[in-house]
Amino acid sequence: QVQLVESGGGLVQAGGSLRLSCAASGRTFSLYVAGWFRQAPGQEREFVAAINRRSSNTYYADSVKGRFTISRDNAKNTVHLQMNSLKPEDTAVYFCAAGEFYDYSFYRARNKYNYWGQGTQVTVSS
Repeated sequence: QVQLVESGGGLVQAGGSLRLSCAASGRTFSLYVAGWFRQAPGQEREFVAAINRRSSNTYYADSVKGRFTISRDNAKNTVHLQMNSLKPEDTAVYFCAAGEFYDYSFYRARNKYNYWGQGTQVTVSS
């Protein structure tokens, strides 16, 4: 098993930036695909970004492509989400997730991720 703890959320004005971090403990983090999802009030949890085990491939939702960057440091058991040019519609609780799957067609599917953090709130004011 792996335990995930997110940090770095907060309140920011539109156009600003935030960097989310997710610290993993337990089983070796490099065994997992890492992803970020978000959930706004009254909405379903949606895919934001994912990164494969060796950081050779990254995947993004169309809504964040070009603004967000996912990265990971397996030596430090961390994954980050750099969020630039934030918009009010980015307001949500952001969740870190780890998946054991090897089929990268699954990277957007929240039900394929095995472990989740508790989430961190991101609020973007207009």
